[in-house]
Amino acid sequence: MEYVDLDVALEAARGGDDWAVTCVFRAVHPALLHYIRRHAPDAAEDLVSETWLAAAKGFPSFVGDADDFRAWLFTIAKRRVADHYRSRARSPQLAVLTDEAASPAVVDGTFEDTVIENLSTDRAIGALVRDLSADQAEVVLLRVVADLSVDQVAKIMGRSPGSVRVLQHRALRRLAKIWDRGAVTR
Repeated sequence: MEYVDLDVALEAARGGDDWAVTCVFRAVHPALLHYIRRHAPDAAEDLVSETWLAAAKGFPSFVGDADDFRAWLFTIAKRRVADHYRSRARSPQLAVLTDEAASPAVVDGTFEDTVIENLSTDRAIGALVRDLSADQAEVVLLRVVADLSVDQVAKIMGRSPGSVRVLQHRALRRLAKIWDRGAVTR
């Protein structure tokens, strides 16, 4: 598929063009899935679906460009994750044992290619944030994986932009120290 500017695709999607909705989905979905997997690995697929469903319902009233859309979508995702853990804390969980394994959707290429790509990306993201505090990891995920601005991350996290910059700076310093020690391969 030919490269399409996300702002152009978003505008066309508002007009109901199927190709544009597909472009927006393909551009944002991988980062959204990786973000949610880091926060709720046991329910990631469901939470991503809920996030897209909520976005679809609110899309007609959405106003903004592609950056605003990503920020809005990741705000919805963060709320879905919080709702998931609140709901989980209120009700007992039963483990369902089955022989069937859930299989991820294959977008392009083979099933094996899709699995390997997702595992490699998840491992890389896990290695990136595993030694950071929760707030530092959140900032790195939103800034790097979701590609959001400092102001957008500040709004999502309920912090000041200065606080986000400090968290990001500390996270990057910590990662630099860890990588200098060669701890990345452990």
